[in-house]
Amino acid sequence: MTPSPALIFFMIDLLTITNSPALATACDALPGMRLFVDLERNGKAERQAGRNTFISTHQIGDVGRVKAVLRHARLMVRVNPYDPAQAAAAQAEVDEVIAQGADLIMLPMFTSTAQLRAFARIVAGRVPLVPLLETASALACLDDWITTPGMAEVFVGLNDLHLSLGCRFMFEPLVMGHVERVALTARQHGLRFGFGGIARVNEGLLPGQDVLAEHLRLGSQAVILSRTFNRVDEATSFEQAVAELRQAEAALALRTAEAMEADRVRVAGLIAQLANLAGRTDAVRQAS
Repeated sequence: MTPSPALIFFMIDLLTITNSPALATACDALPGMRLFVDLERNGKAERQAGRNTFISTHQIGDVGRVKAVLRHARLMVRVNPYDPAQAAAAQAEVDEVIAQGADLIMLPMFTSTAQLRAFARIVAGRVPLVPLLETASALACLDDWITTPGMAEVFVGLNDLHLSLGCRFMFEPLVMGHVERVALTARQHGLRFGFGGIARVNEGLLPGQDVLAEHLRLGSQAVILSRTFNRVDEATSFEQAVAELRQAEAALALRTAEAMEADRVRVAGLIAQLANLAGRTDAVRQAS
């Protein structure tokens, strides 16, 4: 059952990765959505080998096809990592995605202030830039690159960041304080902030409800919907799953400070348990 509009609290952009005009149209009809075409492929399969992660097959022409059906939602495009030795290729990719209608450009896997600023010069303020913080080195120099011109939002990519930090579980950077530090720094510079992905409300190793609780605690304004939202032949439609997430968001927004702190402690304990379990699983795998 879809909740009444009065019960819905819209704060966080829900990002849907798709090259399907049909799904993009469905998202465009819902408030608070952002579409996301993912062109990143360079080096990603090697980085995330053996993990159940999404490797996009999107093509640059998908940018225009998705943009053509949008009337309300913005379209973000993740391009390939910036390689100074391939600056001409980066320029061509950026020029094309802007020509096809990208509203924002996301840069993945940068490692230094110089690298991000060189890419920002290619974008040249034509659309807002979203740096995807997913390397330990980018985290270390956060205070340097946060003033890069043309940025709209800082997004923390937990999949690659937790690997770069040597963590055992994707959400460990939350309990280590890294995500909170990024949130505070972004806010101090007037930038939006978002992080990670989220499963359906009651699904996932760390349930969507608990992930959402951390988003509201940290003042996040963006999260990527996981592939669980796109399952076919389900009793719960995409729209219903999104509505359930919005209901949870509204309820969590009404928590007292004491309830929010209790949730933080509980979620931190769950993340620690899952990290320990992942560590034992890895040890068994390596020994076998």
